[in-house]
Amino acid sequence: MSAPPSTLGQVTPTDAEFSAIAQLLYETTGIVLAPGKTSMVQSRLAKRLRALGLAQYKDYITLVNSDAGRDERRKMISALTTNVTHFFREKHHFETLRRNVLPSLLEAARRGSRVRLWSAGSSNGQEAYSIAMTIAESAPDFANLDLRILASDIDPLMIAVGAKGCYPAAALESVPDILRQRYFELQGEHYQVASGLRDLVQFRELNLHDPWPMRGKFDVIFCRNVVIYFAPEAQARLWERFEEQLTPGGFLFVGHSERVTDGKHTKLRTAGVTTYQLNSI
Repeated sequence: MSAPPSTLGQVTPTDAEFSAIAQLLYETTGIVLAPGKTSMVQSRLAKRLRALGLAQYKDYITLVNSDAGRDERRKMISALTTNVTHFFREKHHFETLRRNVLPSLLEAARRGSRVRLWSAGSSNGQEAYSIAMTIAESAPDFANLDLRILASDIDPLMIAVGAKGCYPAAALESVPDILRQRYFELQGEHYQVASGLRDLVQFRELNLHDPWPMRGKFDVIFCRNVVIYFAPEAQARLWERFEEQLTPGGFLFVGHSERVTDGKHTKLRTAGVTTYQLNSI
């Protein structure tokens, strides 16, 4: 007999079940679920168990570890990852971008060079659009330049929100009025990112733990408040991969509590508050 709907997802995962879920999350994404997060796992996965009609975590674990459960595994990862973001979060980074980074990049772009920026772990796109607004304010002719922003995230639901570019009014509290007027259109109770700015950003689902499909390098990479959830070895490897993905002289912006691991072979050097630049030599 199947469990009544009212009890689906209400069971608490055992220590062994929590460990199995944590291990799968780590192997798939590099993200560490610290001990003591059992209640968080239950609250975030209860909806998934109810949707599948499952009463036991052991059945859910069997599913997400199977080939048939590949899609559910993505939904599990989506449920367990943290999506905290807002426009112009850590404002000093955007000031550094405007003052120290964009002038030479825009000059190169106007000479015909290709310029690429990456918002890695972009959540619902607010970081990527903050970058886009910073560019648009510095270069009103941005649409005529070979300049693009890649916004990637592991959560397909967040990618869909970002690609749509429609946000509730409360989400724009940190956007200056003049920028809101220039780059957003009020639609009912939501604000839609203007099409010209939206065209500057390309959204892609991407697991930072997996091989990256991008062939070209980036002049700027934002990866903020993402690596803190990774195990130390995964953190160190990600810094190395970002370094490999930067153009000479490129910039890496990280979160306020993150630091690039010191290493003998790194060419990344401090260039501001939680900002690094790749030596060109």
